[in-house]
Amino acid sequence: MATTYTISDLAKEFDLTTRAMRFYEDMGLLQPQREGPAGRSRIYTTRDRTRLKLTLRAKRLGLSLMEAKEIIDSYDSPRDTAPQLKKFLVILTDHRKKLEAQLVDLQANLDEIRTHEKEAKALFNKAEKSK
Repeated sequence: MATTYTISDLAKEFDLTTRAMRFYEDMGLLQPQREGPAGRSRIYTTRDRTRLKLTLRAKRLGLSLMEAKEIIDSYDSPRDTAPQLKKFLVILTDHRKKLEAQLVDLQANLDEIRTHEKEAKALFNKAEKSK
């Protein structure tokens, strides 16, 4: 018998809210089976658990949920890994370039803050000496 999980099981295991789990479902990242009255109970498979784990890993890398979905969905296609890896590399390269650009902007911002701090300290010290 295949292992299954409830929404609470996975939410607890991955330290998520059930609301986040439902959001991931709405985004198409998870596709639980529905059971019970009016299909209100969600039953997650090992595949859903793996997809959730990959989604959270992509988030930690700073990828968007759409980028995560694109990568994860590529593994549902035939087992030719070259196109999957190519897509993964394209997304990672693009994301790395964005982060590097942000890093340059942050470094410039920090340099400007250091300059203003230095000027403010000099003015403060001058004001203190003139008292």
